[in-house]
Amino acid sequence: MAEGVLTGVTVGITAERRASEFIAALERHGATVVHAPTIRIVPLPEDEQLRAATNAILQSGVDVVAVTTGAGFRGWLEAADGWGVSESLTRALARAKVFTRGPKATGAVRQRGLWEVWSAPGETNDELFDRLGSEDLRGRRVAVQLHGAPLPEHVAALRARAAEVIEVQPYRWEWPADLAPVKDLVARIGAGEVDALAFTSAPAATNLLALADEGPHRKAFADALANRVLCACVGPVTAAPLVERGIPVAVPERARLGALVKLLVARLGR
Repeated sequence: MAEGVLTGVTVGITAERRASEFIAALERHGATVVHAPTIRIVPLPEDEQLRAATNAILQSGVDVVAVTTGAGFRGWLEAADGWGVSESLTRALARAKVFTRGPKATGAVRQRGLWEVWSAPGETNDELFDRLGSEDLRGRRVAVQLHGAPLPEHVAALRARAAEVIEVQPYRWEWPADLAPVKDLVARIGAGEVDALAFTSAPAATNLLALADEGPHRKAFADALANRVLCACVGPVTAAPLVERGIPVAVPERARLGALVKLLVARLGR
């Protein structure tokens, strides 16, 4: 594709993970990128709750495993590597029925020599947990790998079906230490200086909206997203916080970073 098709276009991105790769791809097409991370992913290899959840699986086994993200599953097994228990953990998981939320989670599972019995075709948590709900879970031990934030509604639904749920959270999302770049991005959006916002995670989108709601540019920001700024999201899960607000979104056919870049080029390129 020709260089410079996004010359004169300003794109705001809120990602922390793979941000440099994303920025480089947009800049190769000539875009001006405003990078303002709205979340910080904190790994928890020394977290007592993560270690306790892992030990519970090692000691008593598990019948069903729900893998929600590839990065989260890899982070969990990397923590287990550091504790010297990854082989034992892998053996315990191999005896369970593994359900994954799409290709990324599936890839992480297979990388460890495991095999899923089912994967969500639309890559959503709703699909994943609806499918789990069709299983007979009475008295079964179900490990749910979380990523960044709890899933209380889904976990409660499993427990309501008499499952014993072990929540495994290898990462936590926090606000970034410096909010100045995000506040500046909100102001620039309100002032009409940003053409597009590109989101790669739902929590990042949620945090941007929350910060804008609390700031002095709330109305101008909301008007811009409703009428002028292209909000491009890597997939429907990421788009959900915006859709709930009635904000128009664009989503590529495949939930991949490269596809998101191509979408921005197609919609905004000269």
